[in-house]
Amino acid sequence: MSSTSTKKSPLQYIGLALFAVAMLIFTAMLGLDDYTFTQDAITAPFETSDESKQDIAAMHQGALIVAGEQTGLFENTYSTTFAAEKALKQTFYTAKSLVDQQIKADGLPEGKQQWEVELPEWQFKNQRMGWIQGGAGGPVSNNPWLFFWLTFGLGALGGLLYIIPKFRAKPGIKNDHIFHSPLTKGLDLGWRSLFLTMAILGILGYGFYYMDDKFFWPAVTALIAIVIIALVMFAQNSWGRDARDASPEGLSGYLGIFAGVYFIGFYLLLYWASHHIVAWVAMVSPISEGIYQFFSGKEEGGQASQWFLYGFMYCTIMVVMGVRMISKYRHNKYQIFRTISVLFFQLAFAFMIPEILVALNKPWYDFKNIWPLDYDFFFSWSIDGFLNTPGSLGLFMLGWGIMLIIIGVPLMVHFLGKRWYCSWVCGCGGLAETMGDPWRQLSDKSLRAWKFERWIIHGVLAAAIIMTGMTLYSYSTGTQELFGIQTSGIQKWYGFLIGAGFAGVVGTGFYPLMGNRVWCRFGCPLAAYLGLVQRFQSRFRITVNGGQCISCGNCSTYCEMGIDVRSYAQKGQDVVRASCVGCGVCAAVCPRGVLRLENGAEDISQRTVSERVIHISEENGIQLME
Repeated sequence: MSSTSTKKSPLQYIGLALFAVAMLIFTAMLGLDDYTFTQDAITAPFETSDESKQDIAAMHQGALIVAGEQTGLFENTYSTTFAAEKALKQTFYTAKSLVDQQIKADGLPEGKQQWEVELPEWQFKNQRMGWIQGGAGGPVSNNPWLFFWLTFGLGALGGLLYIIPKFRAKPGIKNDHIFHSPLTKGLDLGWRSLFLTMAILGILGYGFYYMDDKFFWPAVTALIAIVIIALVMFAQNSWGRDARDASPEGLSGYLGIFAGVYFIGFYLLLYWASHHIVAWVAMVSPISEGIYQFFSGKEEGGQASQWFLYGFMYCTIMVVMGVRMISKYRHNKYQIFRTISVLFFQLAFAFMIPEILVALNKPWYDFKNIWPLDYDFFFSWSIDGFLNTPGSLGLFMLGWGIMLIIIGVPLMVHFLGKRWYCSWVCGCGGLAETMGDPWRQLSDKSLRAWKFERWIIHGVLAAAIIMTGMTLYSYSTGTQELFGIQTSGIQKWYGFLIGAGFAGVVGTGFYPLMGNRVWCRFGCPLAAYLGLVQRFQSRFRITVNGGQCISCGNCSTYCEMGIDVRSYAQKGQDVVRASCVGCGVCAAVCPRGVLRLENGAEDISQRTVSERVIHISEENGIQLME
């Protein structure tokens, strides 16, 4: 029996050890600092230069000071963010009660309304991360550069030490027991279904809290999910049929499960509990401040947020795993080109240029993002930001975004297919192709999965169109309701469910469980838009030389979009699928050169239907079938 692991060099074992140490330090950092709070720090966010609001601000500040003294906030030191948050919450709601009592006793100030005077609950959610950041003290806050090099530095070094020896191996694709490794073997159908169900129920359950105890949108989502399941399982006669397992029976791939759970936990903290990761944010804050101060010319400012942490981490991971991608596919120039391309667009257009814009007091904008992936492009605050920016840059950003949607997407997809964006530009695709490449083989190739894919991804596109239509109607008319539905409600729910829950928690957290393109395949509304153009109007195709196919299955194994490429090759049929992102890996792993990426001029409807296969029967012998 052959070994189920590939031989590693001593340098690779050193790399793995360094990476493990970096991850342990990175995780442990969250519990190293202590937190103390002063009156000035707690009241600072409520200061205002508007004279008409200064009396109200003074009332809020006074209530917070009294509440802090009552709860002991200013006297205690808290060893965890959880304890700090609990004390801050108790203080804030005590202050809110004091303000309410004062309003009840003295009445509203002349000319003021209730909402202008009371201490609103949303202020606590807005301020708690800043309060905890400001109150942090200890090893991480006092030595951010040390912990940066012990985590980012050590982790990147370990990753490169593990990857670099791969350049000495012979170029070409070897499966290397990917379905036996505890990191890359995946889950069988039952366990995949269980993890996915738990994730969906967890997101919907938290969504009830996120929507301020309102059932409407979580209930609508649950109803739509039930309808889609019913359509696929029963209306399309899929129940009990065509169930494909990604790996052997039982709970498998324990390292992959651990990695997936860790990714999911990271995204939960990033999106919905960022006040618990202030140590991570503090670690990269010197870098954020350096960028801001260099380009703005100011001597202070630019403190990092959780989004800077995420963007910097995103770029670091893509660069390190991009080196791995090049080492693995270095026999194929197309793979090298597109890896360098996504790295460039992520580092420049998604990270550095937006940071420079902020430093220059311009709106944050990712020039490569396109609606409906950039779902808040038409939100009122976004449009106002473009229109109110001094000079012509804001108008250019607005025009650029609209031109990409209307002209850029159809034109580029017509000539090049959706690969021009999904494989060469997109940051989501870039992360999937680099960090997610070890798990690309886990994408489900079954017909049932394809049926779910069509319903879900086009449903998300429809939701994005409806939300944007309501948003533009509200912006143009000044109303906040349409058909009795609050525009802000659907925006908030879409951002929570699709922008965070689907694209982040499930989309990336499920790399080791369901493959690296879960979001791109099942959820991305821009991919759906690109796919519709590609399916019916694009010149792009993967051509097949069916006579050379030996049915090895490499192409299907490595297809991250769940396309059974081998079945096309066996029939001699060109691959024209809306979901295909043109990554070209199927062609790169084919040992016979059966598959080629081309931009032909033939009519697409004929390409998708035409088949040339050999049919052998006892009655008619050998026939070439059209």
